[in-house]
Amino acid sequence: MTTRVMLVSPAAGEAQRAVRFDDDGPLSEAGLRRVRSAAGELPAAGRAFASPSVRCRRTAEELGLSALPMEELAGGAMGDWRGRTLDEIAGAEPAAVSAWLADPDFAGHGGESLRQLCDRIADWLARTATEAGRVLAVVEPDVVRAAAVCALRVPLDAFWRLDVPPLTVTELSGRGGRWNLGLGRELGRR
Repeated sequence: MTTRVMLVSPAAGEAQRAVRFDDDGPLSEAGLRRVRSAAGELPAAGRAFASPSVRCRRTAEELGLSALPMEELAGGAMGDWRGRTLDEIAGAEPAAVSAWLADPDFAGHGGESLRQLCDRIADWLARTATEAGRVLAVVEPDVVRAAAVCALRVPLDAFWRLDVPPLTVTELSGRGGRWNLGLGRELGRR
């Protein structure tokens, strides 16, 4: 029994443009134009989900997916850092930013650690793999990175070495607890 999971990163929002930890803001106008040009590019799927963020739900909607919002697929909770820029936090809390990047158990921002995020996504992948068929999920880039790290069973620090551009598809196919990974097919660039 083979399960195919297609993880679609959402179109860009204003927070990404400002290099700000997501504040659940809307898609940018450029992001909206790009996702609309990608509508119809994805294959049909038996199950479709979306991270609960505005930009993931809106991206799924614009792609023509009837995606069920799933809290379990939310991006990593950033606690007190939510809505702030990385430069702002690095200026005010440089030791905390260093710890966040070096320690997968760091949750000093009052949110979720990298390990907690990866464990949550690994649990979702394990449950998803119990049913054959194709699954589409529009998820935050950190969820895509967590899924890749979990699927390949690589050390958690590999998370920081994976770039996930807007509107790209990462494909996982697997059976028996083993996954193959296809990276970065771009949507909306016809």
